[in-house]
Amino acid sequence: MTEPQTPFYLIDRAKLQANMDRMVRLRERSGAKTLLALKCFATWGVFDQMSQSMDGTTSSSLNELRLGREKFGGETHAYSVAWADHEIDEAVTYADKIIFNSLGQLDRFGDRAQGIARGLRLNPRFSTSGFDLADPARKFSRLGEWDMARLEQALDRITGVMIHYNCENRDFDLFSGQLDRIEAEFGTFLEKLKWVSLGGGIHFTGEGYPLDDLADRLKAFSDRFGVQVYLEPGEASITGTTTLELTVLDILNNGKEVAVVDSSIEAHMLDLLIYRENAKLPQDGDHEYQIAGKSCLAGDIFGDARFPQPLRVGDRISVQDAAGYTMVKKNWFNGVAMPAICIRELDGTITTVRSFGYDDYRDSLS
Repeated sequence: MTEPQTPFYLIDRAKLQANMDRMVRLRERSGAKTLLALKCFATWGVFDQMSQSMDGTTSSSLNELRLGREKFGGETHAYSVAWADHEIDEAVTYADKIIFNSLGQLDRFGDRAQGIARGLRLNPRFSTSGFDLADPARKFSRLGEWDMARLEQALDRITGVMIHYNCENRDFDLFSGQLDRIEAEFGTFLEKLKWVSLGGGIHFTGEGYPLDDLADRLKAFSDRFGVQVYLEPGEASITGTTTLELTVLDILNNGKEVAVVDSSIEAHMLDLLIYRENAKLPQDGDHEYQIAGKSCLAGDIFGDARFPQPLRVGDRISVQDAAGYTMVKKNWFNGVAMPAICIRELDGTITTVRSFGYDDYRDSLS
C-alpha cells in the first residue's frame, strides 16, 4: 500500500471508535447528552462515525453552526461571544438552541430567536485552566454572566445555561468538587431551568479516568435540579486518534542534532506554539534530535525526540495526538505545503479525504 505524500494528518477510525464507545457508556449511564465542540475538531470526514455515538454539535460561530447542521446532524447548539445583526436570522434557521453570551445580546436578539430554545452563558468565576490566555474566569472576562440578580431577570426568556469552566481536566475529584460549588452558589437558579450544559474540557476518555464515577455524578446533578445535562467534548472526543505524519528533509548540528521536517508547528500545530508546549514525539532510544519545522520562524520547533537509530534524510516521524485544535487552525504561513487529511479505515487502508495544492494557497489570499 502506498501512503500519501507527507505531511498529512492521519485519523485512525479504530482509535476514534474506542473514544466513541466510552462516549456511549457515559451517555447511557448518566443520561447526559454529548455535543461535539467544533472549535476543537471539525473534520467532517469522520462525522458519519461520530454522529452514531454523540447527540450533535456545539458551535462558536455561524460557520461552525452551519457545518454542524449540514454535516453532523442531531442537536445543533448555537453559541457566539457576540452575534452580529446580519448573522442572527440565519443562525436561528440552523439551531435547536441558541446560547447568548450576555444579557445585552439576549436583549438585542432574543425576540428574533423566539422559535427555538434560548439560553445564557453563566460564568462561575472559577475554572481549571492553567493558562491565563484560555481562562474563561480570568479577571475582567467577557465570557458569560455571573450576577445572580441579573440572571434572575432573564428567567422568563431562557430555558437553560451553558457553564464552561474545565480545561483538560483529568481530575474527577476536582471536577466533582467544583460542581459542588456550582450547586451551592447557583442551585436556586438552576432548578428553575430545563437544561444545563457543563461545557467541555473534561478528559473522560483519558486512560484511567473513572468514567462511571463521572456518569453517576452527572446523573445526580441532573436528578437534583430536574435538568437535561449536556457536555461539549472536544479533545475528549478525539484524544489519541490522530497523528501528523512527517518526513525528515535535512539533518544538521548547531551544538545539538537538529532534524528539519516537511511541516511547520506554526502552520500545522499552532496551538502548541501559542501555549509553549512540545509536540508528542517519539522518546524511545539513545539518539536525541530537536525536531524543527521548515518555516523561516526561528522558534518553529516541535520539540526534542529520541530514536533507537540515528535519523536519516527521508525517515518518517509520527507526531501523536494531532487532532485537537490543529486542523481547525492550520494556515498557509510561508506557503508551506498544507497537510492532507487522511483516514485509516477499519480495514487498515488509508483514504485521502482532502489534499491541498497551490490553487488552495492562492485562493486563500486576494
